[in-house]
Amino acid sequence: MAEDPESGGEKTEDATGRKLSKAREEGQVAKSIEIGSVFVLIAGVTALYFTSSHIYENLVGVFHLNFNFDIILNPTNNEIVRLLAHHIKVIVIICIPVMLAVVIIGLISNFFQVGFVISWKALEPKLSRLNPITGFKNKFSSRAVVEFIKNILKIAIISLVTYSNVKAVFIEIQRLYDNSIGFSLLFILKVSFWIFIKVCLIMIVLALIDYAYQKWKFLDDQKMTKKEVKDEMKQTEGDPLVKSRIRQLQTEAARKRMMAEVPEADVVVTNPTRLAVALKYDGQTMDAPTVTAKGAGSVAKNIRKIARENDIPLVEDKELAQNLYSSVDIGREVPIELFQAVAEILAYVYKLKGNKQK
Repeated sequence: MAEDPESGGEKTEDATGRKLSKAREEGQVAKSIEIGSVFVLIAGVTALYFTSSHIYENLVGVFHLNFNFDIILNPTNNEIVRLLAHHIKVIVIICIPVMLAVVIIGLISNFFQVGFVISWKALEPKLSRLNPITGFKNKFSSRAVVEFIKNILKIAIISLVTYSNVKAVFIEIQRLYDNSIGFSLLFILKVSFWIFIKVCLIMIVLALIDYAYQKWKFLDDQKMTKKEVKDEMKQTEGDPLVKSRIRQLQTEAARKRMMAEVPEADVVVTNPTRLAVALKYDGQTMDAPTVTAKGAGSVAKNIRKIARENDIPLVEDKELAQNLYSSVDIGREVPIELFQAVAEILAYVYKLKGNKQK
């Protein structure tokens, strides 16, 4: 795999969904022309087969009109225009069923390969397409070489199948001069039909192989370098540095809100220096005591400082402080298994406050 100096390294990473979607918008999809070609061919011949009587009747009518010498036409300008319009009408009537079948099957075969895709970017004119150097390089690219080999292979297969079938009935072909024109035409159609069937079966196999190759080639061309993947992640999810700064600001804001709740607490439980948990209980609005603030290290130090400044009692209980800090989130009620220990501390605090009031 060649290195891409512009994107910073070797393309070793599978394309992300975002890149594949972008490529799809630009009309770059994994598609085999052979799939469409073989099914369009089958559709066209099938339509000719089922409309052969219709085509025959219209052609007989045209020949009858043009070679009927019982009626002498007046070659005026109006008559010539009328005849021209009639012949165009017949040609359109003959061609419409076949053309409709070909167009419909062509659209269906493309839809099953790539789905519904309309890319206006692919139709935009690009001056780079007029660059002769780029065009010359494209002529000798790996894709061009594969297409050349594929076309040579198709010609060889069709020629081989045709030759083998004609060779098998060559003696019968030599005897056709003893038969009627109708028999000769029927014989030729029969041989041509079997040649067509065999060619189509081989072409279907080649088309499936080509589709697998085109799929692999497309995904290989869309591979990305590690730098491209990182850059895309930054664009999709945001720059990690920016995200880290946002999280930092959010944490600081949450911490400030938490510190603002400390002066309203009833007690701060400590262990005594590493942890601090502020508790509040209002019997009219709360079902159980609630943790309004908690922290470790410097945060715990600030909680204790604010508590002292606002005359909030500090109660040392290492085990309770550890349990509250590890198991209760800020704004959550104390779990039932800690009710007894918290109730004893609150009772002690209320008694302390009562004594101060006296």
